[in-house]
Amino acid sequence: METNRRVPLLLWPFYALMQLVIWILKVTGRLLGFILGIVLIVVGVLLSMTLIGAIFGVPLAILDVMLAFKSLFSRQKSFSNSDNQTV
Repeated sequence: METNRRVPLLLWPFYALMQLVIWILKVTGRLLGFILGIVLIVVGVLLSMTLIGAIFGVPLAILDVMLAFKSLFSRQKSFSNSDNQTV
């Protein structure tokens, strides 16, 4: 059974980022996703130290904080492929 939820237009960028984080965790796994998140947070902070690098560094750091949180505090069943489930 699939529920089709509509995401409000103003919240769509956050929804898209969370879907990207979930996809990364599906591909890499939780531990590697957490390590990748921490490493890229450091890269984002280092990039943010320059004014031009802040354009890429701040969004990179925010995305990777989401990646680290999602890999630590989510249940494994949320990463399962819902297309293969039958009712």
